[in-house]
Amino acid sequence: MNDANFLQGIFTPEMIQITHWGFIFNLILTGLLSYILGKIYIRYGMSLSNRKDFARNFVLLGLATMLIITIVQSSLALSLGLIGALSIVRFRAAIKEPEELIYLFLTIAIGLGMGANQRFKTVIAFIAISLIIWLSSKVSKKTQDKQGYLTLSSKKPDLWSIQTINDLIEQESDDFKLRRFDKMENFLEALFLVTLSDPQAIENIDQELRTKDSSIQIIFANTGESL
Repeated sequence: MNDANFLQGIFTPEMIQITHWGFIFNLILTGLLSYILGKIYIRYGMSLSNRKDFARNFVLLGLATMLIITIVQSSLALSLGLIGALSIVRFRAAIKEPEELIYLFLTIAIGLGMGANQRFKTVIAFIAISLIIWLSSKVSKKTQDKQGYLTLSSKKPDLWSIQTINDLIEQESDDFKLRRFDKMENFLEALFLVTLSDPQAIENIDQELRTKDSSIQIIFANTGESL
């Protein structure tokens, strides 16, 4: 008998009653939090795709999830169907980067929390996650400000070898990786991802390279974005 009551409690949970005004308030709060999350993604996201276009989906996704959860919260069968539907959307959608998937899950989480009428917990969790994103961006920005792509172009390829260039860059950088190296009869081009030891490092690299080849072209592009 106790087992039957236990199973009945699982498959027929008590439905959370939400008033009409409560539903409207949850709807507005879901849209607001999803909108703010979109702004956070645009400002602090690292995706190379168009973040503004992607963030426009957050509000509708959050509202749709909130509406569905409000309707199906009393039905286990409908809830399982929702999980299946979300799985199909996940695997059929063109989500190229893990960060995009994380923000989609955060948007869905907002809708889930509001649909279950868990306003306080949802808002507190949203504030905490937003704070973590902000703090993480401050830490990573220090690295981004010193990191960039260094492109070297020379019409005197005989003067250079990979080892020679590596030795020069290694003296002025904390870390570097060779991304591309093209050497032809009359032209050489090399692309490095470098993490500079200090702001003066790029000037030092420039001077060292021009000491050997005054006509060499040097381009440094910072990887950090300011939106």
